[in-house]
Amino acid sequence: MADPRPASILVLGGGTAGWMSANILKQRWPDTQVAVLESPEIGIIGVGEGSTPQLKAFFDSLGLAERDWMPACHATYKLGIEFRGWSTRPGFERYFHHFPSQVDEHTAAAFLHACSGRREGLALHGHPDRYFLNARLATQRLGPHPNHNFPFLVSYGYHFDSYLLGGFLRDFGTARGIEHYEGTVAEVELAESGEVAALKTSDGRRLAAGLYVDCSGFRAVIHQQALGVCFLPFASNLYNDAAVVMPTPADAEGPECQTVSTALRNGWVFRIPLTHRNGNGYVYSSRYCSADEAEAELRAHLGLTGSAVNARHLKMRVGRVEHTWQRNSLAVGLSQGFIEPLEATALHLVLETVWRFVDAIEGNGDIESRRQAYNTDIARRIEGIRDYIHCHYRVSQRDDSEYWRDCARNEALSPSLRRVLEAWFHGENVVREIHAQGIQHYYTPVSWHCLLGGYGTYPDEPQLRPATAAETRWDLRVIDDFVARCALNFRSHNEQLRDLADP
Repeated sequence: MADPRPASILVLGGGTAGWMSANILKQRWPDTQVAVLESPEIGIIGVGEGSTPQLKAFFDSLGLAERDWMPACHATYKLGIEFRGWSTRPGFERYFHHFPSQVDEHTAAAFLHACSGRREGLALHGHPDRYFLNARLATQRLGPHPNHNFPFLVSYGYHFDSYLLGGFLRDFGTARGIEHYEGTVAEVELAESGEVAALKTSDGRRLAAGLYVDCSGFRAVIHQQALGVCFLPFASNLYNDAAVVMPTPADAEGPECQTVSTALRNGWVFRIPLTHRNGNGYVYSSRYCSADEAEAELRAHLGLTGSAVNARHLKMRVGRVEHTWQRNSLAVGLSQGFIEPLEATALHLVLETVWRFVDAIEGNGDIESRRQAYNTDIARRIEGIRDYIHCHYRVSQRDDSEYWRDCARNEALSPSLRRVLEAWFHGENVVREIHAQGIQHYYTPVSWHCLLGGYGTYPDEPQLRPATAAETRWDLRVIDDFVARCALNFRSHNEQLRDLADP
């Protein structure tokens, strides 16, 4: 049987997505010729600078330690996301969506039980923050690495300067044999079979490969422009289509180890702490406010009204391509699609797209059946993330603008999301519903309960009755003590960042 691996790969587009793709493919297929073509004329789009824990797995797979790359990219640790102002219910004005830790198995059952009981009318504590270690660590600005005597792991992501990370991965990759070309594509040459034959640059070069990875951003030069793959918009589910971003100085006490998401009148603002600055951006819907209005609202939120700090405006094309793997082209990053950065899933999707593509190429069965199974799997994953993010807007109780009122009455729900919400509000077993749908691989039942419980989507307070001892089952004071004592085994975020810089 012929080797299914391509003899040569050409990645169109650099940036974080392009260089991550190239490094994964070179690491998995070291005998394959891998090259990256990027244009110096095209800037890098960066709507966020945060990640999920999968990014650590990526660096581990390349044999890169955190001290190798984090200081060079002004990176900090990320234990989760704090949501502020998404709910107006008393006691639920903010909540923390944590990344998991190994000690959660001692507290997660108590949280799920409290959520279930409160949905049924019991006065149990259904807010997630007191049940999970990462929420406590983030509040105390403690880093994710425990002392040696505490043998339990904490999952975490990173915040980083995306431009510097792209440059770091470029230098790392070229040192390991990835070829780097600079140039702008003038034409995508197609063979009679319909496959991509070569990329022709504006300076007359013709670059050919067996596989093309389209990381050309929203332009999708290969996948959509040349191969005509359909784009499926998510505009009926997710209204936000624009962002305005600007930096602010780093916190005097050092960076937080969480992303902060604050709801405003027509969208939400992220704050991403780096070692040298905070990155801020207002993600909003242009159907409800203009770019100037959004910038004014962001400046007011940051205390920068009248400031000379420049703002950068971005447009977002939210949706996905119909097929991620089409002929001999793989769409990765913005060429594949984009879901607004609320849960920092952009790089997660890059990694899953490329890792699963390698597995599909090396799998069993004919190539067409593997292609179809792969495209179905990736589409389900993207739509699973879309549904989880859509849920943030659908269940919000804000009523201070037409934007939020329209979000709350949006009935363009996927069948999957509709069933999850029906299970929650009708008192059914949400964990069982998530597993029955097979969507626990995208967001776990605990994550869904953090979202819906964190918003306080329960019966109103006067409708609740005190729980008996048997109905309570867990003593929240014992959980508080357990989580607090676990947190004693962690040093400050600042200290752990300084460790990375020490020789």
